[in-house]
Amino acid sequence: MRFLYSRYMQHTFPDRVTGIIEVDGIRPDATVSAEVAELTARALKRLETETEGSLPEIQAWRRAYSTMGLKPTQYRCASEALLRRLRKDGSLPELHPLIDLCNAASVSYAVPVAVFDLDHVAGDLEVRQASGDETYIAFSGETETPDPDEVIFADEDGYAHARRWANRQSRKSAVTAKTKRAVIVAEALHKGGAEDVAALTREMSGMIANRFGVAGQTQLLLSPDAFYACENAGDGGHVG
Repeated sequence: MRFLYSRYMQHTFPDRVTGIIEVDGIRPDATVSAEVAELTARALKRLETETEGSLPEIQAWRRAYSTMGLKPTQYRCASEALLRRLRKDGSLPELHPLIDLCNAASVSYAVPVAVFDLDHVAGDLEVRQASGDETYIAFSGETETPDPDEVIFADEDGYAHARRWANRQSRKSAVTAKTKRAVIVAEALHKGGAEDVAALTREMSGMIANRFGVAGQTQLLLSPDAFYACENAGDGGHVG
């Protein structure tokens, strides 16, 4: 499987930086409470003096959503939605240790972090504009059809694994207790995003190694036209 961006995404958002972590050997019984507490504490400290909407990381995503013709306060990127929830509730829900780590890292760095079960993605996973005939399965189980030109994460079978770029993930490739292999995708658009995404992927890789006992293959995609190739389980990946 390759993870890549369409030409539209490459040229419309040239400041985009993407970090990739490929993980094989995921277990649902790992304990990550200490790591989650550390990451969320940083976010809560930041939220003491700033609202999530004022953060430069979130402001960059709001501008991107405006570019895509979406109202930024109607469709929020995943990191902004999680930060809002953290500010209101003081904590994040516990779902699965890997999801919990990704969500905590997302609020800590204020960038969207998605995780996909690789066994439920057919062929390449491309961030591109929808043609309007793809299938999206919501967490409610309902089937939706993305709007034409909407930015989605699409596989080769025509499934949308995320809608509105970093807004809503699909149930189809969500991490569950049965998940063994996954790819984690962290994306930033703000100035300094390369350094932040590098730090995020480095920190998450260490936490995954400590708690799951597996070493994640990590890459940072800096060039607009780069792609990441997920190889066979355990073989790592490479940037092309």
